[in-house]
Amino acid sequence: MDQINNIQVVPCTSSNHLKPFRVHYSQNGTKKSWDFMRTHESVSILIFNTTSHCFVLVKQFRPAVYVCEWEKSKPKQAEEEKKKEGEEVAPEEQTEKQPAEVAEGEGQGTGAETGETGSAPDLPRPRRGHVRALRRPGGQARPPSGGGRPAGVLQECGYDVPVAKLRKITSYRSGVGVTGAKQTLFYAEVSEENHVGVAVAEGEAELREGEVVKVPLHEAMTFAYDESIPKTMAVIFSFVWFHNNMSPKYKISTNV
Repeated sequence: MDQINNIQVVPCTSSNHLKPFRVHYSQNGTKKSWDFMRTHESVSILIFNTTSHCFVLVKQFRPAVYVCEWEKSKPKQAEEEKKKEGEEVAPEEQTEKQPAEVAEGEGQGTGAETGETGSAPDLPRPRRGHVRALRRPGGQARPPSGGGRPAGVLQECGYDVPVAKLRKITSYRSGVGVTGAKQTLFYAEVSEENHVGVAVAEGEAELREGEVVKVPLHEAMTFAYDESIPKTMAVIFSFVWFHNNMSPKYKISTNV
């Protein structure tokens, strides 16, 4: 797993990836306004290994998820501080205890012991920001085409898959209240014969971030609905799509 440390949260005054806008409009005679962000469209690929009957995901650190986990933990920290000061905490102020992330293999040691530390003692472990996601074809914002190969599948998962082998599932809008960005979802079948090992991308000095995670087919739906394991909506949707459209082909229950 990637070693994440020296975390700092600072204001963002400019960005090459996000552009804030405000739109003014009238709806049924009422003047309204809406703030949103313009961001890039994206492409994701659901990878299924037909040899081992498992899905291939990538676990990566996502700062936005990490900060949300941090914000969620603040009420709990305030409660603990009150207890230390000897103040009684009212029942309505008590927060629900968060479940242990056993599924992620997190131990009981401190951040220093596990190699995961932030820039302040109240920061949660970086592990809380690791998300299971589908693979993107080399960070492309548009669907792959032609006779090439989706670079991200090779560089981060180690599978050599021709673009011609990709099957389009669908396109949809994500974050409709904030970004409205379009995401296109593809499906690819691979086998151990396609596995050639992860490779360094052209023009890059080292391997890309992330850790390959394999989810057995028979555990897919349990994994999809396990709230203790951070994952993208595309993972859940694609697993449900596979269950409805592909699982009969392999005659293996997906635990629904």
